Amino acid sequence: MPAKQYRVNLTQDEREHLLDITRRGKSSARKVKRSLILCKADEGVTDQQVAEALMVGPSTVSRVRRRFVEGGLERALNDRPRPGQRRKLDGKQEAHLVAVACSQAPEGHTRWTLQLLADRVVKLEFTDSISPETVRQVLKKTNSNRGRRRNGAYLR
Repeated sequence: MPAKQYRVNLTQDEREHLLDITRRGKSSARKVKRSLILCKADEGVTDQQVAEALMVGPSTVSRVRRRFVEGGLERALNDRPRPGQRRKLDGKQEAHLVAVACSQAPEGHTRWTLQLLADRVVKLEFTDSISPETVRQVLKKTNSNRGRRRNGAYLR
């Protein structure tokens, strides 16, 4: 069997930190699992044995080993931040959307629909396109209710 390309050699402080993560119960399951993988790898257990003991795939074990060797303990335990999608509307535009939702519905309609509001946002040139779901999420942040007779945020 060839020698491991990525050897895990933990210092005493690193080992204590990893064991503390597994004992505390405050960390995510993913972080606890990675801590256990690193502890077992430091003991010299094979990837296959670690995978079977912790019920993960062998590729997960080798990936955690590689991330530890290449990037250190924090890189092995934590994922990189994911960028996500940029917001369609800023705060001022969201406030304007809520104001439009609180106003009278357009001619021929008894109340605003999400699609009508999305079309109005595009017409006002806040954004090139916006989905009714995004409009719904913006309105959900407020106490507005389009289904009531009086649209808009209710008074407390």
